Amino acid sequence: MFIVDSHCHLDGLDYEKNHRDLDDVIAKAAARDVKFMLAIATSLEGYHGLKTLVGDRQNIALAVGIHPLNHETPYDVDEFHRLAAEDRVIALGETGLDYYYQQETKAAQQAGFRDHIQTGIRLNKPIIVHTREARADTLAILKEEQVEKCGGVLHCFTEDRETAAKLLDMGFYISFSGIVTFRNAEALREAARYVPLDRMLIETDSPYLAPVPNRGKENQPAYTRDVADYMAVVKGVDVETLAAATTENFSRLFRVPLSRLTDPA
Repeated sequence: MFIVDSHCHLDGLDYEKNHRDLDDVIAKAAARDVKFMLAIATSLEGYHGLKTLVGDRQNIALAVGIHPLNHETPYDVDEFHRLAAEDRVIALGETGLDYYYQQETKAAQQAGFRDHIQTGIRLNKPIIVHTREARADTLAILKEEQVEKCGGVLHCFTEDRETAAKLLDMGFYISFSGIVTFRNAEALREAARYVPLDRMLIETDSPYLAPVPNRGKENQPAYTRDVADYMAVVKGVDVETLAAATTENFSRLFRVPLSRLTDPA
């Protein structure tokens, strides 16, 4: 079985208390059939550090972007465009809108979001979207910027079935995290039952949001297996089918050949 963690922040893991090093993280994940990861940057400075951390490991791909909560100061647009074009970068993000924590940077968030989509279209690379308390503006900008030309995923989906339908209509993929295992997440599980298996991804968003039975602990890529097991039950399929479908979806969305995923060496 082959599982992909489609969204993790490897630079946020605790390498002093919980892991010896990145290879330890990779080994723990592989022991639970999680054999490929997409490591996400949330700032340009963070991307440089993440690229150094990952090195030349072929079972980890990279995404570069400016998180919506990192727009207190302007980012270097030219540097972002240059980094986005690197071969190692398979996606742009995470980007998007977050009005829950920051209302004062709305204009900068929206401008950056549009820039990420436009860059994705120009480079033929998908975008990774974060949204919180910004559903209407997120959907409007995705539609206005014709996001279907590059494609993308709404990661760590916590919206409702109606929002899922609108995203699917735009050709988007939807990624589910450990939140789907939480006791009070029945509305999210309803949305998960609605999303077709061929448009679904799974992720940890580690080090955040560890799924049951590890809720409250630091999340890590190995726990993608717990999300896969749970989502298989929600979808009424065996975990092998869920794993194969989400791996194929990852390959299709991010333009990564299945051969690279299953034999990264």
